[in-house]
Amino acid sequence: MFTDFGFKNVESAVKKKLVQGVFKNVASNYDRMNDVMSGGLHRYWKDYFISNLPIEKSACQVLDLAGGTGDIAFGIVENFNHLIPEITLCDLTYDMIEVGQNRAINKGILHNLNWTVGNAESTPFEDASFDLVTISFGLRNCTYKEKVLSDALRVLKPGGSFFCLEFSKPISRVLKQAYDCYSFSVIPKMGKLIAQDQESYKYLVESIRKFPDQETLKNMMMDTGFIHASYKNLTGGIVAIHKAQKITEKETIIVKSSQF
Repeated sequence: MFTDFGFKNVESAVKKKLVQGVFKNVASNYDRMNDVMSGGLHRYWKDYFISNLPIEKSACQVLDLAGGTGDIAFGIVENFNHLIPEITLCDLTYDMIEVGQNRAINKGILHNLNWTVGNAESTPFEDASFDLVTISFGLRNCTYKEKVLSDALRVLKPGGSFFCLEFSKPISRVLKQAYDCYSFSVIPKMGKLIAQDQESYKYLVESIRKFPDQETLKNMMMDTGFIHASYKNLTGGIVAIHKAQKITEKETIIVKSSQF
């Protein structure tokens, strides 16, 4: 069985190792390159994403998939510190987690963070153990995106929420043309100049183009079993925030009753 790795077709079983290789290569320059490539916009996208997360109770249990170097987790700590959220970061690549752990130490964030190397398609966590599952710029790198959604649904408590921040499809043709030109002509060259790794950044650009558009991802979430799925475009659709909810026990009872 084959899947996409950027614009290449590779065996599904091989993609995981290829993705690990990419992020092992870029880990040490990951945050610096994000600033350069987006002109700092990634900070606005992440801040907006974090500020709209439904963290409303004390000791909220959060799972941050593809948690990488910790941007989302650190933002949650800083924005919701009064609620003392418990955040578990899960990433496929140890090198990314190592960078995140070092950043946490430098920031003085030493509590309420748990780090796990794991695959978002099949996480090592118990059913119904988190109030919120987030994934930021990581879903497109997963081989089986439906499995990521399904596993997120599994580990969420009834009524819990799933939030995804990911590159998407520009809604303007003019913006799309300009974005394509910048992505394919400039970003790989930046990768070569700054990170000495043109191929990894070429893959990252290609992976964005292969990712489902806004409506397709919304429908995938609903097909998985999520309810109230929706999305919001940022920067003209260059990125989008998708959110959905796991059905509550009360709603499950109502659905079952209506089937009789």
